[in-house]
Amino acid sequence: MSSTFLHGGNVFANGIRQHYLRYGPGAGSAGERSTRPAIVLIPGITSPAITWGFVGEVLGSRFDTFILDVRGRGLSSASDTLDYSLDAQADDIAAFVSALDLDAFSLLGHSMGARIAARAAGRIERGLRSVVLVDPPASGPGRRPYPSQLPWYVDSIALARKGMDAQAMSQFCPTWTFEQRQLRAEWLHTCDERAVLASFKGFHEDDFFADAARLNVPSLLVTAERGDVVRPEDVDELQGATPSMLHTRVPDAGHMIPWDNEAGFYAALGDFLGAPVSLRKPA
Repeated sequence: MSSTFLHGGNVFANGIRQHYLRYGPGAGSAGERSTRPAIVLIPGITSPAITWGFVGEVLGSRFDTFILDVRGRGLSSASDTLDYSLDAQADDIAAFVSALDLDAFSLLGHSMGARIAARAAGRIERGLRSVVLVDPPASGPGRRPYPSQLPWYVDSIALARKGMDAQAMSQFCPTWTFEQRQLRAEWLHTCDERAVLASFKGFHEDDFFADAARLNVPSLLVTAERGDVVRPEDVDELQGATPSMLHTRVPDAGHMIPWDNEAGFYAALGDFLGAPVSLRKPA
């Protein structure tokens, strides 16, 4: 199976260095690709861009795809004084798509990334065609807490900073494959603990439901069958506020949907982004 990885890159946007990985079809498909919106993929709270590379490989077969390192993760800017608020992260997205001069694009965010996408949508002046919200934390002011516990993140990051391998990572991600755990063990140390603490706090203080209700482009909510991140009543509330919002629940998957059921994740996207994608068979 040939790779769709094109290159990594950095742009200076919203006052910081933003690192991304780019995937896309080969030169023979350039014309077809240009008729579809690009995809800007925003990962979750402790997921550097490279950990979503396997998804980028598949999306890249049909779309020009950019996977971001959110500030404080991966190779993007991080510091003891950097603003790690949701507002700053949303401004990053608006500045990123402007810096790359993307004419037409969709935002696809997972978990924290979905909350960033929902807020960023209201700050993007042109080019945004649709938004995909993948298992966004339904916590917030006056709502139930996010089901994952903070020590799960903090303790694993602390071990990663010292150095850990796939075996050590198994205590945190016991259902993941060896390759998935090894990649996380390699890159988790790049997640700034301040960034994670700020984002986790934001899960309980930022009003995602208000951001989602203000979406004025087509939207798709993708949720996991297992876990307690998005409950059926949350889906009802989100669709009640935005009746045009579509919803698909992925079977046999927990919060890290593509890790648990990759084929089901692509099936859930359908042709919402402009063309269907699926797992490719080796050549």
